Amino acid sequence: MSTLKKFGRFDRFDFLTYPAVLFVFLLFTWMLAVYVTSSIPAFQREGWNVYFTNVWNASECPDKEYYGILAAIWGSLYTSTIALLVALPLSISYSIFVVDYAPKRLKGILEITSDIMAGLPTIIYGIWGAFFLVPFLKEWVMMPVYNYLSFIPIFSQKPVSGFSFFSAGVLLGIMITPFVSAVVREAYTTIPHTYREAAYSLGLTRYEATKILIGYVKPAMISGTILGFGRAIGETVAVSLVVGNAFNLSADPFSPGYTISSLIATQYGNSFIYTHMTSVLYAAGLFLFLVGLFITLLGMYVLRRWKKNVSI
Repeated sequence: MSTLKKFGRFDRFDFLTYPAVLFVFLLFTWMLAVYVTSSIPAFQREGWNVYFTNVWNASECPDKEYYGILAAIWGSLYTSTIALLVALPLSISYSIFVVDYAPKRLKGILEITSDIMAGLPTIIYGIWGAFFLVPFLKEWVMMPVYNYLSFIPIFSQKPVSGFSFFSAGVLLGIMITPFVSAVVREAYTTIPHTYREAAYSLGLTRYEATKILIGYVKPAMISGTILGFGRAIGETVAVSLVVGNAFNLSADPFSPGYTISSLIATQYGNSFIYTHMTSVLYAAGLFLFLVGLFITLLGMYVLRRWKKNVSI
């Protein structure tokens, strides 16, 4: 009994949780080890060129096989950036309206709607994007931009099908808006009510007070943006349906392309036919794994640092 007292709380319920924590950590390590070991053949054969070349020669003759996923890496970064440009203003505006401006009856409905959108299966977004969003964007956004701004190099390519980086980015932006909004809304609600009263007591308008309060939660907004980027860059099914799936290394947002996740989704099914393709897809997954891990840790670090400063 004295031994248990020596360990304090280790003789209670929290001691029983350590196996679960250890299991999750080992599972994470195991996943990373699988990706690393499965990617080694690709690195041994092609080196770092697998990340820095845009070639996809799938051949049943192993000597003629050569792969480079630079276009997919570019597509992942490009579509995720477009997604942030769409999601960030929507998320901030939505959060501020729900917290400060929405009537009490409407506030609960808006919060529930946002949570439902965050939990919808991605295939729902993908089908909606392919059959509604893409034709809508092509007709009302892409074609007008091309007709009037085609003299700008990045808008010089005429939209053909509408399946493009832009469509994928907009769809991703819609998908991550509830996620980013939840982070911003949670931070915005933690602002002490006395701060709002102080702002109004100085004679500030509601708009001016909101501007000041937004500055208070700016680190949380940055953290939500980073986490949203990590969420967007790893999306698979929905992006595969609207991005166009073409090995295209272009800055034109209206051109079709690939992302790493859509590349794996579309090519993994027949990779067993080829000798080296599977290891290259694992290398692509490893890149996405590490980028997602880094972005998530960075976002969590910024958020925790802000919460620590707020608590002080």
